[in-house]
Amino acid sequence: MAGKIGFVSLGCPKALVDSELILTQLSAEGYQTAKDYSGADLVIVNTCGFIDSAVEESLSAIGEALAENGKVIVTGCLGARKNADGTDLIQSIHPKVLAVTGPHASDEVMQAIHLHLPKPHDPFTDLVPPAGVKLTPKHYAYLKISEGCNHRCSFCIIPSMRGDLVSRSIDDVMTEAETLVNSGVSEILVISQDTSAYGVDIKYRSGFWHGRPIKTKLYDLAHALGSLGVWIRMHYVYPYPHVDDIIPLMSEGLILPYLDVPFQHASPRILKLMKRPASSENNLQRIHRWREVCPDITIRSTFIVGFPGETESEFEALLDFLEEAQLDRVGCFKYSPVDGASANLLEGQVPEEIKEMRLKRFMETQAKISHKKLANKVGQVCTVLVDGHEGDYAIARSMADAPDIDGKVYLRDGKLLKPGDFVDVKIDSYDQHDLFAGPNV
Repeated sequence: MAGKIGFVSLGCPKALVDSELILTQLSAEGYQTAKDYSGADLVIVNTCGFIDSAVEESLSAIGEALAENGKVIVTGCLGARKNADGTDLIQSIHPKVLAVTGPHASDEVMQAIHLHLPKPHDPFTDLVPPAGVKLTPKHYAYLKISEGCNHRCSFCIIPSMRGDLVSRSIDDVMTEAETLVNSGVSEILVISQDTSAYGVDIKYRSGFWHGRPIKTKLYDLAHALGSLGVWIRMHYVYPYPHVDDIIPLMSEGLILPYLDVPFQHASPRILKLMKRPASSENNLQRIHRWREVCPDITIRSTFIVGFPGETESEFEALLDFLEEAQLDRVGCFKYSPVDGASANLLEGQVPEEIKEMRLKRFMETQAKISHKKLANKVGQVCTVLVDGHEGDYAIARSMADAPDIDGKVYLRDGKLLKPGDFVDVKIDSYDQHDLFAGPNV
């Protein structure tokens, strides 16, 4: 049976339109509107907070709804008002309200409704699952937090195809993340063109999640996602200084100790020719600081060799960087011209045979580092997430392994394990890329 919702709309025409939007969404999702408090499963009060008389009217309406029904969600302008000490005005007067959101917050209101009065579900008409259609296995999913990119890297044409950075609202992102978790997802992989720039285009505007304000910013997003109780993995994070702020969240176990950071090169001159963001940053120092805070952090990166103008000494400096950085996961590409990329016009195009030689030397250097990294894991106990089966083995990943791009953990006694299972295992051997585990711990 569909849930019934009472509705009180106060304030100006803008608030009235907000009420119309909420009521339209409620109707589309199968909820019914109750004519009085007694016939409602919960009540929404859309408030006004402009002048004192409007504030009093809104607070009175909230109190009446609480007295007559008991289950109240508050939205509108008064929801954004604070006391002098920074506490929420409405909740300080009416602490029993279920949730408080600000104005023009239909998504947050619907989220609160779904939490306290689940959406009616008809398997014959609701053909799309709550989490949407996914191409990944049921136990992990990608969460895109923005589209486009503000940078103009000389080897890249993505901005010409996808435009400048457009960040999704924090409440929209968190609603999707919660829906994914409720559908059975065990790991969320955060992606975008530039994850560390999340929210810069909207000046880190606050949204509402579970009735609380939350900034559209990388740290706030990571902290909120970490509260969902699943693996949270960060991809495509540029090494800006503020990225340092999320490393303690890794050491605390809120998000996975894993960063995908596309360094691309180590030479400041080449990075400037590439027009890379954070090209002037001392990335080695930053890596060392990250490891001081979170010794178990896994750092993945990608590099380009043979970029136009790259000298032998600059390539050697890149190899020195690898030796010093001791990155856990590394990919490398030969530079190749892309139609429309400004790097095509740079002088000093590197001959193909030199590109090939440099790629080979790069991968040989990293292979030695990877060998030591894998060898050090032998004898360790780690938590792995099962992805599937291959013959007699269960195929799993550790916290250090993103799907499809990093290594795997092969479990010899994993026939009874299911995709999405977490299990603690002891690593007993390795090969060039992958780990092997014996009996479960």
